[in-house]
Amino acid sequence: MQPTPVLIVGGSLVGLSAALFLAWRGVPVTVVEKHFGSSPHPRAIGFTERTLEHYRAAGIGDAIPQSDPDFTLRRARFDSLSGEPLSETPWTPGQVPERKDHLSPIRGAAIAQDRLEPILRAAAEERGAVLRPGVELVGFRQEAGGVTAAVRDRTTGHAETLRAGYLIAADGADSPIREQLGIPRQGVGHLRTLRSVLFRCPGAEDALRHGIQQFEIAQPGFEAFVTTYGDGRWVLMFGDDRERTEDELRAAVLRALGRPLSFEIITTGRWEMAGRIAERYQEGRVFLMGDAAHQLPPTRGGFGANTGIDDAYNLAWKLQRVIAGTSAPALLDSYTPERQPVGWLRHQQTFARPDYRRWIGDLLQDEHLYGDAAMELGQLHRSTVIVGAGPDLPPAAHPEVWAGQPGTRAPHAWVACGGRRVSTLDLFTREFVLVSADPRWCAAADRVGGVRAYRAGQDVMFPGTEPFTETFGVSPAGATLIRPDGLVCWRAQAMTDDPVPALARVMRQVAALPA
Repeated sequence: MQPTPVLIVGGSLVGLSAALFLAWRGVPVTVVEKHFGSSPHPRAIGFTERTLEHYRAAGIGDAIPQSDPDFTLRRARFDSLSGEPLSETPWTPGQVPERKDHLSPIRGAAIAQDRLEPILRAAAEERGAVLRPGVELVGFRQEAGGVTAAVRDRTTGHAETLRAGYLIAADGADSPIREQLGIPRQGVGHLRTLRSVLFRCPGAEDALRHGIQQFEIAQPGFEAFVTTYGDGRWVLMFGDDRERTEDELRAAVLRALGRPLSFEIITTGRWEMAGRIAERYQEGRVFLMGDAAHQLPPTRGGFGANTGIDDAYNLAWKLQRVIAGTSAPALLDSYTPERQPVGWLRHQQTFARPDYRRWIGDLLQDEHLYGDAAMELGQLHRSTVIVGAGPDLPPAAHPEVWAGQPGTRAPHAWVACGGRRVSTLDLFTREFVLVSADPRWCAAADRVGGVRAYRAGQDVMFPGTEPFTETFGVSPAGATLIRPDGLVCWRAQAMTDDPVPALARVMRQVAALPA
């Protein structure tokens, strides 16, 4: 048997992200992927600030081109790409697009998935991950102390057995691993199956002059959806599951273009419009991630792909600590309670918005709609390893409203630290970090151990417009504790009589320290 601490089944976007995050944290990982490369249909294109923050932490932020600071994803109805916009449809009705550039050190990215995946592959391998394309999972079983997986090389037919401490199922919406585990899913379910055609047409770029990137084409007897990947490639989506001849595809593309431009058909696609959330994301030593955990259709919020990448970042540091023995296995039990509600929130937000509400009627008409900043940077996580994220709190809010609320992403501010200008988020990537303006909390952190301390006003200098106390929502005698994935896991509003035992108790809980 070939041993590996972590085996990932599925080497697409989420599986590769998980491999990168684990390898970056020093965890040996093997990825098996039955396909030999990226899908010819690019699929995802929009990646949020939070996703890019994860990639920045792992050292590849500069390898991914960021969106223009003034970029806003917009959709409108047209009779064709050659026409003028007839009406614009907002993603969140009643809300104007939000400026988020002051909330993060990095912007989102509009990069096609098949352009991003090679970057992730190279970075994961550079950090030590073993990637095995063309190798499929045949079966697996959980045993005491690990998972045994049978795999087969699809080229040679060679079969072998892999022994892993943990198994990550990033094997898609139809996940055989999830099905073998018998984990049910809930949600709106299957709505319809759609067809698409991917084509290259650089001459169509003139249609982007309006600042619109997504086009709802409405003509008598012809309706379709068209969007661009920003590199000369476009995709046209039909509203049905009818297979079309090449002549029919070409005729449809010409109708959408509205003028006789030269174009090349690259490939066709078929995908399911559905919403399904797994009842749980963990079964023993097996973890569901990405579409295997939450099947969501394409949205202007990029909910599906970005949620899966966030799953990977949440789990990677926990696996690292448990494998290293610095945390008890109970830490891994926080994965489902922290991530499954996020999947549900994004399911509800997707189907309550106009893009998909028309397919489910008034089922979610009472669902409160959150803005982009809340959904991308202000989601709340609750679990036994987070102190102070009570059930009375909403599932999301603008990060400035949270102001360092436990269970949410730590606030971003540009600070001076070690003679450099950095984001606060750059300090919260490797270890537990305590920040306080009171030296007694910092001294307590040194005595407790296992936590890095920064004294605000001495080790870390906050700008006058964003003082530490207001940014993190604590008093001058308070403290905040941030996990290795950048989530606030505890904070104190004031000094206690003896901060050492107080902090020691907190660390035992939030880090699930071994007994």
